[in-house]
Amino acid sequence: MRSSLALIATAGLVAVALTGCATAPAPEATPGDSSEAVTVSGKFGEAPKLSFPTPLDPAESQCTEIVEGTGPLLTEGQLALVGFSVYNGATGEEIATQGYDDAGPVPIAANNQPMVGFTKALTCAREGSRVAVVIPPKDGFGPNGNPSLQVEPTDSLVLVMDVTRAFPTRADGAPRLTRDGFPAVVLAPDGRPGITVPKQDPPKSLQQETLLEGSGQVVEDGDTVVVHYTGVLWDEGTAFDSSWENGAPATFTVGTDAQVIPGFSDAIVGQKVGSQVGVIIPPSEGYGDQGNEKVPANSTLFFVIDILGVI
Repeated sequence: MRSSLALIATAGLVAVALTGCATAPAPEATPGDSSEAVTVSGKFGEAPKLSFPTPLDPAESQCTEIVEGTGPLLTEGQLALVGFSVYNGATGEEIATQGYDDAGPVPIAANNQPMVGFTKALTCAREGSRVAVVIPPKDGFGPNGNPSLQVEPTDSLVLVMDVTRAFPTRADGAPRLTRDGFPAVVLAPDGRPGITVPKQDPPKSLQQETLLEGSGQVVEDGDTVVVHYTGVLWDEGTAFDSSWENGAPATFTVGTDAQVIPGFSDAIVGQKVGSQVGVIIPPSEGYGDQGNEKVPANSTLFFVIDILGVI
């Protein structure tokens, strides 16, 4: 049961379609009779014990903050580490609990996914929050329910979520000058990079510059990092991959057992969290003479990478 819900909740990193704005974010779910009826015991960061009357059947998702967090509410593009328990709001049966065992909390990010209730749960939470959320069917599994989890089409869900850590949405380091001939990077207000590749032949070896110098911990071999990135093809100057376009930061292991191309990993190891790096990656450190569906063979690449944290 645990793995079934994990696949639903964290496919591609879960969940939160928030409306972007310059002002402080507003929660998409507020307290109500149903969320206030959920009693939760146990320490924050440990698997909670729930009790509530059945059935709970709110018209809209409701959210009550049980343990008060600190800082602003989670917002668009933000990734958090959470533990959560989900119950059937009609029967009171536990469906799944995840993020409280030795594997630790799971990453959930701001993105548009079908489970709207998870979206609304995160909009009313902040780092350190424990929230109780009651999710009606329209914000849960929808009109088909989920037979594999024994959730009927009319069943609500009760979710308790602990937000143990929230990562920034962009690198926040101090600006640094780059050498002549290095690709130019300008940042949108939200931190999204715009990249201009110079009209010249690329270098034959990996070249990198620190664009913003952070002050956080140093990334080491074997770390799993949280990053935002945009990659462009040197010859065309066009983007072929971007976590910004995907709507959420990405997580990768870097170093000896890297889950990314060597040049991408090499640019991150040894850098400080909060840094933004630009890296020119020759084919030998990228996708080589094979390429892939988005990268032609023997392509030189340029990435801008925001290092947001280490898990």
